[in-house]
Amino acid sequence: MNPKTLPLPSESHPEVTAFFDEATNTISYVVRDPASQACAIVDSVMDIDYAAGRISFEHADRIIDHVRMRGLEVAWLIETHVHADHLSAAPYLQQKLGGRIGIGAGIVKVQETFGKVFNEGTEFQRDGSQFDRLFSDGERYRIGSMEAFAMHTPGHTPACMTHVVGDAAFVGDTLFMPDGGTARADFPGGDARTLYRSTRRILSLPERTRLFMCHDYGPGGREIRWETTVAEQRTNNIHVHDGASEDAFVRMRTERDATLSMPRLILPSLQVNMRAGHLPPADDDGRIFLKVPIDAL
Repeated sequence: MNPKTLPLPSESHPEVTAFFDEATNTISYVVRDPASQACAIVDSVMDIDYAAGRISFEHADRIIDHVRMRGLEVAWLIETHVHADHLSAAPYLQQKLGGRIGIGAGIVKVQETFGKVFNEGTEFQRDGSQFDRLFSDGERYRIGSMEAFAMHTPGHTPACMTHVVGDAAFVGDTLFMPDGGTARADFPGGDARTLYRSTRRILSLPERTRLFMCHDYGPGGREIRWETTVAEQRTNNIHVHDGASEDAFVRMRTERDATLSMPRLILPSLQVNMRAGHLPPADDDGRIFLKVPIDAL
């Protein structure tokens, strides 16, 4: 989908409630249709004590409490991409609240890549069938009376999608707040040049469009923030402001990424998230294990 042919955001102004997870610096969202009780949940978090091998659902339970207290009806559980820094709670939320789990159609590339990394057998399907909906570029869907559309914005991962709902866009890891710049592009399937072009697609949306980040790390010690606008990003983003060239971005991103260590939760996150938030199948004794491939990343 060419930036010049982007669907225009509708005039709706969804109510957006953010839930910050301090352990992973992730922001999850409940996106409510102001004309009905319909909502979507974007980028949920399942808690994990990695050292102890224990999972829990405190973060997801906060979202459940919010939805139930307001009498909301969950239509969608959206994953902007296969996260490498936190585990998705989508199946838990679906069990409690309903809704359909959706991700970009590029998930099949991620599953093929990491199915090999984790030496998954033939029982691991690499066709995205673990999800209820695979969104293609420009595909439209509804949250109550609101029309939303999915925009393919790869570069960080092949499956990254920006979801535009009325005057709000949920950008995943493609962009950070203006003083944070952009996400890394050195994971398998990532590409700095592709990432730059994806940021320009997002910044081709109307300047008033509200942009909601998946992560914030408070650069320079500032308080955590997660909402900005296209206009603010085009003016102030330290990596992709208007006038920042593609070649300069690729050089910067490549050099910077070479200095970064792997995210702390990348190994459990990828194994779970490529399964739509489900844990790997139990063994014959009913025990569940996560793998640690050596020198694979």
